[in-house]
Amino acid sequence: MPVLIDKIPYMNIIHRYSFLLAVLLTGCQLQSNTDWRSLFNEKDLTGWDTYLGPSYDTVRGEWSQHAVGLNIDPLRVFSVAEVDGAPAMRISGEHFGGISTKETFENYHLRLKFRWGQLRWHPRKSSKRDSGVLYHAVGDHGADFGFWMRSQEYQVQEGDCGDYWGVAGGSFEIPARRVDSAQYIFDPKNDPLTFNEDSPNGRRCIKSVDMERPFGEWNEVEILCYGDTTVHIMNGKTVMVLYRSAQLENGNIRPLRRGKIQLQSEGAEIYYRDIEIRSVKRVPAEVLAAD
Repeated sequence: MPVLIDKIPYMNIIHRYSFLLAVLLTGCQLQSNTDWRSLFNEKDLTGWDTYLGPSYDTVRGEWSQHAVGLNIDPLRVFSVAEVDGAPAMRISGEHFGGISTKETFENYHLRLKFRWGQLRWHPRKSSKRDSGVLYHAVGDHGADFGFWMRSQEYQVQEGDCGDYWGVAGGSFEIPARRVDSAQYIFDPKNDPLTFNEDSPNGRRCIKSVDMERPFGEWNEVEILCYGDTTVHIMNGKTVMVLYRSAQLENGNIRPLRRGKIQLQSEGAEIYYRDIEIRSVKRVPAEVLAAD
């Protein structure tokens, strides 16, 4: 769709996006190749790999030099627990790292629910509770700060759920407006800006509206990816639409349209459940119509 916009430079930004939305409304509707498929069997972590990065020394206030590694979890950072009468994937947050699907995905609709736990750990013991859903995750474990794969992030953090963060070279173009010297917020009426670690705009874009429910309640995350376009949905509302998914590699930028799903352990106890995915053929127009 960005190609269509480029061919009509005489349109102002409002008309350009009205044109884009009209095109989408005439041709886009949600279609799935398969029914929803669970990625979590509610018994164990079959189908997932765990990875723990360097440990944090609370006495010295610094990180160690060596990662714990792949599928080594002596502290049981990742486990299965019963929460509110049903099984959930528990991430303690005690050690930074992630749990990732063994399988890779492309053109999909991912949905899951999360609920915060009580525990928080150094060095984020006094900070906002933090985790994240990383999608299109590729390459080496620990690429980002020694903990996470190169990917696109749907931020799961208190007050910031639905934000975008480019992880270890992840890059998107997002319609956004500047709110201060260092922050941008998604705004479909504005021109797309590039967000990645090399961009002057930084690698974070803030969602349009805070839809997180009060502490202790379950929240539903949805990520809809088709081609190089992604939609972030929080508790049923579209909070961001992202275009031209890409990755920075050795100074070059190339497409990033498929990869694994990785859930972060980042200093806060969190529970995930109802982790499901299905293939899609298009992005539905109704979810693109963000406020």
